[in-house]
Amino acid sequence: MNNKLRNIKLVITDIDGVLTDGSLYYDADGEALKCFHVRDGLGIRMLIESGVQVAVLSGRDSAILRKRIADLGIELFLLGKLDKETACYQLMAQAEVSAEQTAYLGDDSVDLPAFAVCGFSAAVADAPDYVKQAADRTLTLAGGKGAFRELSDLILAVQGKDGIYRSAQGFLAAAKKMAQ
Repeated sequence: MNNKLRNIKLVITDIDGVLTDGSLYYDADGEALKCFHVRDGLGIRMLIESGVQVAVLSGRDSAILRKRIADLGIELFLLGKLDKETACYQLMAQAEVSAEQTAYLGDDSVDLPAFAVCGFSAAVADAPDYVKQAADRTLTLAGGKGAFRELSDLILAVQGKDGIYRSAQGFLAAAKKMAQ
């Protein structure tokens, strides 16, 4: 696993069930709320500031998702895409990385094609067993509860870039560009 993480230059993540707990809150006008974990946002920014690109890939599209993506400064994203295999290849091409340099974080069956084409795959702790079995690693945290940050910390540690989250100096050096 560590050898695969050493070469990661792009992390593609699902949103619902990964960056959120998967709950959808509707009002009369449609999707109204989603809850994102602040540590995941910081993990995204730490990866980006450390030279690892982050992309978002979701089968859903909404103003809420677009707002969160913009708040975090994520430039690579595809929304409303159920064909995640093709979408992963598109994101890899945009990021100019190979499949072996790409990690994918998902939580459900719709993510399995992405697992199959990315060099490293991870599932959140509360994913169904058949999704966890297909992943290279199952995280200890659930979707919407800091799972992305867990993966971010793993990648940064393996790549020797963990000073950004382990020390005040490391964090402060990158903090000017951070968002949560």
